Amino acid sequence: QVQLVESGGGLVQTGGSLRLSCTASGSIFSISAMAWYRQAPGKQRELVASIARGAGTDYADSVKGRFTISRDYVENIMSLEMNSLIPEDTAVYYCAAERQSGTTKYHYWGQGTQVTVSS
Repeated sequence: QVQLVESGGGLVQTGGSLRLSCTASGSIFSISAMAWYRQAPGKQRELVASIARGAGTDYADSVKGRFTISRDYVENIMSLEMNSLIPEDTAVYYCAAERQSGTTKYHYWGQGTQVTVSS
């Protein structure tokens, strides 16, 4: 099992910055990849950024150049640095992790943290 707890959401003006953190606990040694997703009201959940051992990082086109994902493997914390925020970034942001045991993959989600960007 893996437990994920997000923090760092809040209200910010257009052009501002926020840093989200996701602390993982449990069977963290077998986490192969982590990611941030977001879901805006009335929209489907979408992948924002991902980071995986041996595969580097990947970003949605809408956040490239503005967001940076990182992972501290010692402290087991994944972060998302968000700069130049725009109202379209307003959403609940979720931390996700993928754990592999043998040939089976398990997926875990945090509870979500609200990010609101005012115009």
